[in-house]
Amino acid sequence: MAAKTSDFSVKQRQINEDIKNATFKQCYLIYGEEAYLRNQNRDKLVKALSGDMASMNFSRYEGNDLNPGEIIDMAETMPFLSDKRVILIENSGFFKNGCPELADYLKAPAETTFFIFAEKEVDKRKDIYKTVSKNGFEMCCDEQDEGILKTWIAGKVKSEGKSISPRALAFMIDRVGTDMSNISTELEKLICYCMDKSEITEEDIEAVCANWLTNRIFAMTDAIVEKNQKRAIDLYYDLLALKEPPAKILALITRQFNLMLQVKEMSDNRRDNGSIASAVKLAPFLVGKYINWAKGYSREELVETLELCAGNDEAVKTGKLDYVISVEMVIIKCTAGK
Repeated sequence: MAAKTSDFSVKQRQINEDIKNATFKQCYLIYGEEAYLRNQNRDKLVKALSGDMASMNFSRYEGNDLNPGEIIDMAETMPFLSDKRVILIENSGFFKNGCPELADYLKAPAETTFFIFAEKEVDKRKDIYKTVSKNGFEMCCDEQDEGILKTWIAGKVKSEGKSISPRALAFMIDRVGTDMSNISTELEKLICYCMDKSEITEEDIEAVCANWLTNRIFAMTDAIVEKNQKRAIDLYYDLLALKEPPAKILALITRQFNLMLQVKEMSDNRRDNGSIASAVKLAPFLVGKYINWAKGYSREELVETLELCAGNDEAVKTGKLDYVISVEMVIIKCTAGK
């Protein structure tokens, strides 16, 4: 990670120098998992090259069904009352799946046209990547490590005339996660909350900042009971990447289905929502949600799911099953049929 971070810093300085000196490459590729950094550098380049996205010499293309010929035709169009035409292409898949037409064109594009590509994923074996890397500029915006994030947060806090301790910094990252867009949003809320204070504390963070990791866990369990298998699996592996223990995830899935079983039985016995909420210790507004979820399962299916959760937990503890696979098996079983 240290090497990646160092490379990112070098690339960031180079973009800043290009903008400062107005010495632009004809094509820029900004890519990687960290959307905040991608968007930040995209916007800086757009502003420096074209002024803003409303300029008549600015064109934006987005999506994976773009027509390369149409883009090339636009690139060959002379700019109006300007020396630059700027073309922004986002999330096209060109750098993942390849685009021979653009790869060839970018070897010698119109001198007045400047390209900015913003992509989440790239395949460095594709000709278009090799062309931009050789003739233009490419920059990887990967997720940053905790040390870099702490420095970044501390800098933003300091720019607002406030301080934050190393302990509070660590607590904030644990609470809101490592996504820079999310951190930026939570920082804005936090700074407004601490307007009359000189130091941001752990208590302030707990009072204001959403627990992003917990929200993601519940989004996954929501996807499971809604039988959205792809989203549930994607969220599960996101949580594993964030070092969330599979045992905790399985416990939350078990809790969700146990609540659904209890709510279903009480609803079938014509208990009103208020008494159900009181019995299972749920917020009253959530009872209707659980009732609707439970309608997608028979009582036998809910019991079978709880038995599966318990059985897999026992199999892991006795060394018969891997925890990661055991939870995936539960998710697939629970979401089967959609």
